[in-house]
Amino acid sequence: MKLHAFLLMAASLAATVTTALAQQPAANAAPADQVAPAQPAAAAQAPAKPDPALGEQRFTAVCAACHGADGNSAIPANPKLAAQHPEYIVKQLQEYKAGKRPNAIMQGFAAQLSDADMRNIAVWLDRQKAKPGFARDKQLVATGERIWRGGLPDRQIAACAGCHSPNGAGIPAQYPRLSGQHADYTAAQLVKFRTAANVPNVKGDSARPNSVQMMQIASRMTDQEIRAVSDYVAGLR
Repeated sequence: MKLHAFLLMAASLAATVTTALAQQPAANAAPADQVAPAQPAAAAQAPAKPDPALGEQRFTAVCAACHGADGNSAIPANPKLAAQHPEYIVKQLQEYKAGKRPNAIMQGFAAQLSDADMRNIAVWLDRQKAKPGFARDKQLVATGERIWRGGLPDRQIAACAGCHSPNGAGIPAQYPRLSGQHADYTAAQLVKFRTAANVPNVKGDSARPNSVQMMQIASRMTDQEIRAVSDYVAGLR
């Protein structure tokens, strides 16, 4: 009987100790208010800084045949890109690639470029010196200058200088540089804007407010006025 009683006491004591140990915090566990918070997910890496040297390589491989080795196109139908605002170049390439600015030729070339390529090319072009152009039609220069500087208020045609600056330097990230641009290219773009404005049910892309604005302006211009402004732009310094 004594042995049996002893075994019962031992079992009871062991159960008590086990329960007490289970209720105590682990020896190495930190207090609840000192537990390190969960680490947030790694933030997305910022785009790498544009590399002009890589931009020159990609431009030479993809763009130079049409736009000239230094961005000064010798082909009147192809725009000069030297000294153009980087933000504008990137935006246009992205829109060509996505089909927002329809052009089968440019979409094919832009499709070959990554976002990094576009930024590199744009920064390199910004560093190139733009070669000046020349007005060709002296009889139209006065008309072109009048429209550029003062617009045609009677037809709600705004002065081009208001957005593209008096000397055609444009405004970075908003309006492109136009000074010295080929007259043929500028005229072709104005005609495209006018044509788009005259297509039924075409209101323009609200995500491209500048294109909508240009459609409205070009739709009120005659062929002669378009030629006059384009020729004047070619001679701007």
